[in-house]
Amino acid sequence: MFIDKVKVFIKAGDGGDGVVSFYTEKYISNGGPDGGDGGAGGNIVFVADDRKTSLGDFRHGQVLRAEHGARGEPAYCMGKTGKDLFVAVPRGTIVRDFETGGILADLFDDGARVVALKGGRGGKGNARFKTSRRQAPNFAQLGVKIEQKAVVLELKTIADVGLIGFPNVGKSTLLSVVTRATPKIANYHFTTLSPNLGVAKFYDMHFTVADIPGLIEGASQGAGLGLDFLRHIERTRMLVHVVDISGVEGRDPVADFKAINKELKEYSVVLASAPQIVVLNKCDILPEEELKKAITNFAKKTRTKPIAISGITRNGLDNLLKEVVKTLEKIPPLAPLEYEPFEYAPRDTTEYDIIKTDDGFEIVGGMMDELQRNVVLDNPDSVRYFQKRLKDQGVLKALRRAGIQEGDTVRILDVEFEYNE
Repeated sequence: MFIDKVKVFIKAGDGGDGVVSFYTEKYISNGGPDGGDGGAGGNIVFVADDRKTSLGDFRHGQVLRAEHGARGEPAYCMGKTGKDLFVAVPRGTIVRDFETGGILADLFDDGARVVALKGGRGGKGNARFKTSRRQAPNFAQLGVKIEQKAVVLELKTIADVGLIGFPNVGKSTLLSVVTRATPKIANYHFTTLSPNLGVAKFYDMHFTVADIPGLIEGASQGAGLGLDFLRHIERTRMLVHVVDISGVEGRDPVADFKAINKELKEYSVVLASAPQIVVLNKCDILPEEELKKAITNFAKKTRTKPIAISGITRNGLDNLLKEVVKTLEKIPPLAPLEYEPFEYAPRDTTEYDIIKTDDGFEIVGGMMDELQRNVVLDNPDSVRYFQKRLKDQGVLKALRRAGIQEGDTVRILDVEFEYNE
């Protein structure tokens, strides 16, 4: 199943907790703290892979999880770092943050990668908290917990040439004869339900060709499959507009040509101005005199210089390939999107808010989350550190400005205590 846009959830690994440990050995009663730090959590890394052609692996919107860091160990041993999770996606995939729409990466080149979400830092073991005044700290720091994020993966096909035109005009047949691609071909509309890619060769020149399906009138407003696949044309250097000149289906070639160009213009002015070669296909169906008349009429009404071909008999293909190569040599190569990279910033550990409640006050924010990592409330040393941080960061003054009174209840995370001056 071809899928080119999905929403997935990513969860980098949490940092491992630091450990409380004291060195012990025969005849040594006070060896001192030797608790090691926790390991860092694994990152979520997206990698472009040319072998991938669809985002179908992610169609169920699963959560992609990296490994957590391991907790520290005695003897100053650091916990194991969590393994990064490498997620292979097709080349041309854009990774966006779901909430803001910010672009984390445009994975334009094969092998390109981006760390979409970094793992959490490991917590410090109790050996890190030893000071001249605190010889035997009985507490350690927790690892940083990482919040789950939602991202959108959007695939935009990268090709030198994009084949456009109404369904059943012979785009897939043309792709199959100028490249080694083997698209499904049949005589009914919407045989092609996904972009097909192939590599064409003309003498020593190689270029990629993509068959872009689903374009009909109203495509730029969402009719049919057009809106889903118009995004794929944005990544092509030039367009080959295939028109059925035979009219065997009762369609007007001139009207079809104008309708498709109208959809391109309404979707993107830049896309509509891309170099375009017009190809009149199925020329083998009409008698010679009738064919000449149809080509002349089309060229006059559209003010173009079309190339007449037959995908079945392969007549005119050399002329087409020669013109494609000539055009490609004049235009610049494709380039990645220009954008301001979006990054998930670490939570601000200095901000906090004081909320008045029915029975007292509650303090919330990044500072409180950080304190939770560092404080063990059943340890006197840790509690003193906790009180010092509240004083140094101005939290106690802010409480007094908020109107706190002696004996009021203060709640921080899951802990409640009574306020005393």
